[in-house]
Amino acid sequence: MKKNVIVSLADANYFPLLEELINSIKKYKESESVAICILDAGLTDDQKKKISNKIDELKAAEWDIKVPDYKVKGKEWLKSQVSRAFLPKYFPKYDKYLWIDCDAWVNDWNCIELYLKACENGKLGITQTIGPGYKITSKVNWLIGKLAIIKSQNFKHAVKSKIGYSKARKLAFAPHINIGVFSLEKNSPSWEIWQKNLRQTLKSGDIFGSEQLAMNMAVYIDDIETEFLPLNCNWITSNLLPKYDEENKTFIEPYLPNHKIGIMHLAAGIWKDGKDMRVDKDIKIEIKTLDNKDILKSLRHNN
Repeated sequence: MKKNVIVSLADANYFPLLEELINSIKKYKESESVAICILDAGLTDDQKKKISNKIDELKAAEWDIKVPDYKVKGKEWLKSQVSRAFLPKYFPKYDKYLWIDCDAWVNDWNCIELYLKACENGKLGITQTIGPGYKITSKVNWLIGKLAIIKSQNFKHAVKSKIGYSKARKLAFAPHINIGVFSLEKNSPSWEIWQKNLRQTLKSGDIFGSEQLAMNMAVYIDDIETEFLPLNCNWITSNLLPKYDEENKTFIEPYLPNHKIGIMHLAAGIWKDGKDMRVDKDIKIEIKTLDNKDILKSLRHNN
């Protein structure tokens, strides 16, 4: 019986990305011992049939915390902002859960092993969106002297969610945590803490980003035990483009020692001429090779 599981969620629009994520996992022999479970937020019958022989379980995502209809506006994919905090409820027979957003894909299996190791003993395995090459972490508009308007992602969402200015200030300049990839054990106390915070953030804030704010609160305010993994375990391409190693045909970090990218994450999209690479897989952008040569390359899996 498989003890560990990789979970993702998609609707019909993001199905091509979901399929690429699944294929990127299945290409590794080690994946045979890890289950793949999918939360359905609006897949078509044909799409579900297409992946049925590649995954272990598929269940419909629900609103695990009641959200007013006016906030939903028919966007079923927003269930991902709630349901991922309740993974053991959907798929209860596993010991360790690794969530990967469907707009991400696996480039190095060693990264999967790191996440499964990181969450041992109830800890949260996750990365911070800060590292070599990041030139700015928060935006600030300076007014007069020491007065400034803080525009950090955490602070903005915290204020809108009305969690209180004391908590918002604690989050203002904390390195932002992206929950597009994270790991937790089934019995980790972090699930309940995250859910508690999520109920609070959903009351007044937007649905989108609420669960991410709730997790940032869990780490920086509730001080849950966390194992911070290196950036290549959740490489957000919109923050910093990778380089490409032509000899080994793989994406790598742009700075020495040029570690191999573990999980490539297209969060926020890669845009060219008004088009998003997540929607149009034929889009190619200019990136550097390991030899510092300019090439046109897609950041999608196997493209």
